[in-house]
Amino acid sequence: MTERTIDLRSDTVTKPTPAMHEAMMAAEVGDDVYGEDPNVNALQEEVAALLGKEAALFVPTGTMANQIALKSHTQPGDEVIAHPMAHLVRAESGGGAALSGIQFRTLGNPDGTLPLEEVGEAIYTGDNPHYAPTRLICMENTHNFAGGALISPEHIEGVAEKAREQGVAMHLDGARVLNAAVALDVKPTRITGAFDSTTLCFSKGLGAPVGSVVAGSRDFIAKAYRYRKMYGGGMRQAGYLAAAARYALDHHVNRLAEDHENARLFAEGLMEIPHMKLVYGMPQTNIVFFASDHPRFGTALLVTEMKNRGVLVGNSGPYNARAVTHLDVTRADIEQSLAIVREILAG
Repeated sequence: MTERTIDLRSDTVTKPTPAMHEAMMAAEVGDDVYGEDPNVNALQEEVAALLGKEAALFVPTGTMANQIALKSHTQPGDEVIAHPMAHLVRAESGGGAALSGIQFRTLGNPDGTLPLEEVGEAIYTGDNPHYAPTRLICMENTHNFAGGALISPEHIEGVAEKAREQGVAMHLDGARVLNAAVALDVKPTRITGAFDSTTLCFSKGLGAPVGSVVAGSRDFIAKAYRYRKMYGGGMRQAGYLAAAARYALDHHVNRLAEDHENARLFAEGLMEIPHMKLVYGMPQTNIVFFASDHPRFGTALLVTEMKNRGVLVGNSGPYNARAVTHLDVTRADIEQSLAIVREILAG
């Protein structure tokens, strides 16, 4: 066993730092449903500017942010184009169908991108009553289930050009968009500029305990405000949470590069161990998908044995595992985790 548990299941497991706790406790608060919480209001203005949008809305979770965006962009019976491995499609409990009455048309490449020609051909304008009209194209950056892959601004602009030609809106699941900005060494607006709406999550690599935003035009956010209430996302003295998010934006963005470096260190170490393989190649950000073809310790059993020795990683189906580096994982933790994998496979 390790001296402490090393938790690589997700960057959502981060804990607030002592300084973040202090910022939370010092927060001035009000009733956010009435629009009177000063920290929430300041956060929304700051994030809107950061992402290049007119306005933003603070919500409890990234899933709610995405679902509010779907609802605000579409009508029941509309079609939305998305990657088949997108979080919106795969990991939001069928929310698009249940809450907005939309259907997804899925298409995509293994690296998380959308094939440009297929996107153009997949858009239905509504002229033929047999087909659901396409109202929205969703993209994800970084792309979680493609191994934390980066989607380049050039590719985004290519998709956006197809969308604009047909009058279709664009939404970005930007839960880890600041990871993308740091890894690509660009301003966030270089990634978000082509989208009509975008989200950003504070409770992943940024290390805040709770919260996401959805951002877009003022008219879009006016719609989103109503749907936040409908979905039960209106919080009262939410400034304590917004203060944590503001602290994270001030102190935890540039350090995301450390997470990316630790992920690469972990991946490089795995590649030196016989029977280990990287599912999506070397990580571009903070997510590593890996697998074992060891005759005794296949991936599922390896994950179990790692847990027994104090290292937690996520199962991604029966054959792949996922490790995510974050604020609470050090270089020493990565080296210890690799030593445990070697120990298991050597046994």
